[in-house]
Amino acid sequence: MAKEVHIYTKTGDDGTTGLIGGSRVKKYDLRLEAYGTVDELNSYIGLILSTALDERARKVLTGVQSNLFVIGAQLATDDNAGVLKEQLPCTEKDIELLEEEMDWMIDLLPKLSHFILPAGAQGTAYAHVARTVCRRAERRIVELSERTAVNHNLVKYINRLSDYLFVLARKINYDQKLPETLWIPGKNVE
Repeated sequence: MAKEVHIYTKTGDDGTTGLIGGSRVKKYDLRLEAYGTVDELNSYIGLILSTALDERARKVLTGVQSNLFVIGAQLATDDNAGVLKEQLPCTEKDIELLEEEMDWMIDLLPKLSHFILPAGAQGTAYAHVARTVCRRAERRIVELSERTAVNHNLVKYINRLSDYLFVLARKINYDQKLPETLWIPGKNVE
């Protein structure tokens, strides 16, 4: 019988956490900010999945969640465990899938002539929140990449994912026949 893993280890009680590879860093370390934000993003993707979505989007988002685990693991791996990072790929194929999905959705959606406000269906709202968290994750990963080696595909994937989430937000409203709220300076306030 397998030994049950305890959720609590007490090793972080001193304000540090262990990285994959064995080193320990402060809990406010930029590396933790980066992979913690990716984890937060993954949770928001889960919220999107809890709403009414078409099966195509559901399949893509489930794959995104898996990719975000890979990205989080890469970011949580210290520099001494480089071989392990190579076993956790984020590939061009992953990036291309997001691009193909965006192109497919954009062909269905009305042309965008104005900025839009993040509003509409609940899934749309969650997608917009996820998009903003994704942008924060991107900023943290780019900042981390200035201090340590980070696979460039991670940055590209996260950048493309934020675009995908924007288009998905529009698609969710479109599927639910909800209008987009256009941002027109001076016209949105009565």
